Amino acid sequence: MADNQVKKTLSLAFASLQIKNFRYFWCGQCISLIGTWMQRTAQVWLVYSLTDSPFLVGLIGVCQFTPMLLFTLFAGAIVDHFPSKKIIIVWTQFFFMVQSLIFTLLTYFGVIQYWHVFILSAIFGMLQTFDTPARQSFFYELVGQDHIMNAISLNSTIFNLARLIGPAVAGFVMFKYGMLACFFGNFLSFGAVLVSLYFVHPDHQPREKIAATKNIVGDMQEGLHYIWNNRDLRINVFVMAIVCTFAYNVDVVTPIFAKEVLRGGGQIYTVLLSFSGLGALIGALFMSIRAVHGINKKLYCFSIFLTAGVQILYCFIVNLPIAILGVILISFGNITFLNMANAIFQVQTDAKYRGRVMSIYSFLNQGSTPIGNFYVGSVMQALGGAAGFPSCGLAIAACFGLLTFFEGKKLKNWILS
Repeated sequence: MADNQVKKTLSLAFASLQIKNFRYFWCGQCISLIGTWMQRTAQVWLVYSLTDSPFLVGLIGVCQFTPMLLFTLFAGAIVDHFPSKKIIIVWTQFFFMVQSLIFTLLTYFGVIQYWHVFILSAIFGMLQTFDTPARQSFFYELVGQDHIMNAISLNSTIFNLARLIGPAVAGFVMFKYGMLACFFGNFLSFGAVLVSLYFVHPDHQPREKIAATKNIVGDMQEGLHYIWNNRDLRINVFVMAIVCTFAYNVDVVTPIFAKEVLRGGGQIYTVLLSFSGLGALIGALFMSIRAVHGINKKLYCFSIFLTAGVQILYCFIVNLPIAILGVILISFGNITFLNMANAIFQVQTDAKYRGRVMSIYSFLNQGSTPIGNFYVGSVMQALGGAAGFPSCGLAIAACFGLLTFFEGKKLKNWILS
């Protein structure tokens, strides 16, 4: 009986992997994302080593995500014009590979400086502006409506598995072979995605496509109008704007917290990042198992309160074991919220608007990061690393207080619907 229950649970958790196209894509992403997290981990530590400035570490995040802040609607309209999102993903992965090669060469020749990282981060951000909405829309083409929530959760699983493995591998590689090996490893990892895409042939092409006669500005306006007139999408946008701006700054806060509060170095930093990845992985697996039950707005709200509450409690955390527990809970809450928000966008959106709606999701998920990075970097510059997490939690609480004041009745009705 127990064996049957285990098999049933595993079948629910990995339902989308029974689809060949998604399985190929998922496996390629597993390898590539580990390389990406290796580079991101080494990049943050490189910048902090070069500058010794929390503000400049935060500014790299601002630079990386500003292109998404500026161009995400344009990217979404472009994505909706392509019959297959695979075309865009192939090109973005190729140029990601070129970007990581430049990082590798600058490091190899010992000439890398802060402004190099700044420019390369901006290039990464521009590529990601097109890659993310294309990738999010591509899931529908790979698995169709019935498995979309499970596919979202499994994508989060590999992202957070990479978040768990990547920093841990980077920590070992950095201190044994140097940062160069992390950048070169990321360069090689993009080959896995390109190979996997060669074998992917989508079976679920959307029936409705954007009209070819419309101009880009008109497409963008139409997408915004569509979101505004859909209650589920509109409220989801407001909530995501708050949470994603202030709850997703772990990468910026962690190295400063590790050094100033825990009195540690790069190894403590990578330990915290790895456990953050573990919490997110647990959340992603939890969401993949419960995907069959659909959207649950009460769980959506609970995940927000969990994240904000734990961040505020960091006022009292001064030792590594409790800090580890804290980042696990924060990341669990973050990934649970993000999966549910993604599912609301996917399920409530007509096919012909999917690229534009998912570009808004990408904008909120990552394009709002410059604001959060700038905010928390400035707070830590003025008040120290101990203020990083609490200031984010308090900002979430304050913004939700305002949202409840102005939209309390509508928000309550939406949660209960």
